[in-house]
Amino acid sequence: MNSKVAIVTGAGSGIGRAVALALLGDGYSVGLVGRRAEALKETARQAGDAAERTPALSAAERTLVLPADVGDAEAVRKLFDDTVARFGRVDLLFNNAGRGAPAVPIDELSLDVWRQVVDVNLNGAYYCAREAFRVMKAQNPRGGRIINNGSISAQTPRPHSAPYTATKHAITGLTKSCALDGRPFDIACGQIDIGNAATEMTARMQNGVLQADGTTAVEPTMDVQNVAKAVLYMASLPLNANVLTLTVMATQMPLVGRG
Repeated sequence: MNSKVAIVTGAGSGIGRAVALALLGDGYSVGLVGRRAEALKETARQAGDAAERTPALSAAERTLVLPADVGDAEAVRKLFDDTVARFGRVDLLFNNAGRGAPAVPIDELSLDVWRQVVDVNLNGAYYCAREAFRVMKAQNPRGGRIINNGSISAQTPRPHSAPYTATKHAITGLTKSCALDGRPFDIACGQIDIGNAATEMTARMQNGVLQADGTTAVEPTMDVQNVAKAVLYMASLPLNANVLTLTVMATQMPLVGRG
């Protein structure tokens, strides 16, 4: 069994929950981070159910519920300290917490919504990466891995998506900077860009979404477990190997050739 320790942000639903459960199934101890304590407890409960089916996992003992707003730098520092106090170290950060914004023209988007998206998607990812560096540089054995959740919007935007797209482009810059700055400390950093995983956030795809040519079309989605498997692969590599960027997407979604 794997004895490593991970922190997963946005672990209360969707991609974060799927990845947290996959990591637990692979033997990780996992700090579950999110704003909604009850949603995090549900993730932990599902891990416990899996452990009952496979008693060797003892997943209930390897979960730590950490309610926190990743846009609060002090709260992020505390959740890393609490994880180290419980499990002794941090080997993996899945920087996943994120939010979208209403699909409205840029001049109709409120400044409050812009700031909220930046606070979670960019500032929160930076705060978490910063604390991961602090812990990973100091621990013994030194080092670890950061996997940032980008988006296909980090490559190609959708219409009316300025705040989300801008932050996801920024995540690519953060990923590359962390990959460079982490080299002397055995810290690997990569990014997974996801297209249309079937979660609450993509449920609207079934009713049709605005396309670059002005039409509205239903878009295919894929099982979120495909994302979990991809993150597990990235996490499984030794620290002297790194997936810098990986795209996993619904095969028939209109990404290639969009715009």
